[in-house]
Amino acid sequence: MTFINRYTLSLVAMLCISLFSSCTNNDNETSSSSYPSSSSNDVSSSSIQFAISSSSSNPSSSSNLIQSGIIYGDSVTYQGEIYQTVVIGNQTWLDRNLNYVVEGSVCYNNDSINCDKYGRLYDWSTAMALPDSCNSSTCFEIITTYQGICPDGWHIPNDAEWTELTNFVGANAGTKLKAKNGWSSYSGVPFGTDDYGFSALPGGICNDGYFIAVGGYGYWWSASEDDSYLADFRLMYHSLEDVYYYNDYKSLLFSVRCVKD
Repeated sequence: MTFINRYTLSLVAMLCISLFSSCTNNDNETSSSSYPSSSSNDVSSSSIQFAISSSSSNPSSSSNLIQSGIIYGDSVTYQGEIYQTVVIGNQTWLDRNLNYVVEGSVCYNNDSINCDKYGRLYDWSTAMALPDSCNSSTCFEIITTYQGICPDGWHIPNDAEWTELTNFVGANAGTKLKAKNGWSSYSGVPFGTDDYGFSALPGGICNDGYFIAVGGYGYWWSASEDDSYLADFRLMYHSLEDVYYYNDYKSLLFSVRCVKD
């Protein structure tokens, strides 16, 4: 795990300026605003529709299927989407980015095909199912769980849980966690090997109203809040083999992964 400073990320954004397009949502699935209203973000467990195929999906379960060294748990059906689960060390993860439709989330380039492939993009307060004011103020006192927009029994990983994942995977964690296909090629850097079935895909980012860098960069929120404006996240780059730690503005729209409680 490596720390990247804000100036490096800003430089990447500048280099990707030719990839920008408006982040205004035109797919009629969510609000046209990049910022959800507080009422739409106040998501309770009862408002989230979900079903789980089996009550057991833990690392020690004899029902888990092992193929090519990957340990698969039970599938999860959530808002009509079916997610496979994978066991990595003592954790169980959904095997792809969340594609949960909620006001304030968007598809990259406002194209539903990108949601099908990469999942949706969410600002931090939307991902955490908190009022949108939490993007510009500390909300430690009102965070009772990390469930956010994940299904019941699952939650947004905090910083320590992301670190547990990367520590277990070890050196070159980015290469081992990336999907084998779906990343932009880069000379001298191997494609993902997807050793654990995590199948990370680069969903890009929505930054200040513009989409940036799908196919080359993946950004995933952490539940860990740093201050009024900043929260932690993880990055994977097509051209680098590690998983990188960073914190940045909660108003940015990133991908979301869910880990089992």
